[in-house]
Amino acid sequence: MAIEQKLSELNFSLPVLPASKGIYKKCLQVGTLLYVSGHVSVNSDGSSITGKIGKDLSDEEGKLAARQCGLAILSSLKDHLGDLDKIRRVIKILGMVNCTAEYGNQPVVINGCSELYVQLWGEENGKGVRSAVGMGSLPGNVAVEIEAIFELKRSNF
Repeated sequence: MAIEQKLSELNFSLPVLPASKGIYKKCLQVGTLLYVSGHVSVNSDGSSITGKIGKDLSDEEGKLAARQCGLAILSSLKDHLGDLDKIRRVIKILGMVNCTAEYGNQPVVINGCSELYVQLWGEENGKGVRSAVGMGSLPGNVAVEIEAIFELKRSNF
C-alpha cells in the first residue's frame, strides 16, 4: 500500500511548513541516503507546538508533538522527492525534546515519530537507529525537533 494512502487511512495529514529562518537545505541526497534537517513540532496549519515537556506539556502531548515532527519531515520529503514511495527505509532519527532539567522520558516522547514510521513502513523498514535527548531550549520554544536519515530505493537513480 502506498505511504500516502496509509497516512490517509490513519487520518494523518502532512502539515504546511513555515518558511525557513536559517541558511540550510531541508533535504540533501548523497547516493541512496537522504539527510533531513531538523523539523520542529508544528500543527497541520504550520503553527508551532510550543512548551517545555515536564512543565507545560505532558508526556502524551510531547509524543503528539513528536508525531507532528515526523509528519513535517514527510512533508519536506514529499516536496523533495515528489513521491513518498521512493523511500526504502528509515536509517536514523535524532529527537530533541525541550524539557525541564529533571525530565527523563525523552525516549517516550520521540516514540511519537518512531511509531508513525513503523506504521507506514513496517517493523523492518520503519524502525531505524535512534537517539532521544533533552534540551534546555529549542528554537521558538517548540516542544520537539527531529532530524532523520532515510535510504531511498535504488530504482530512483
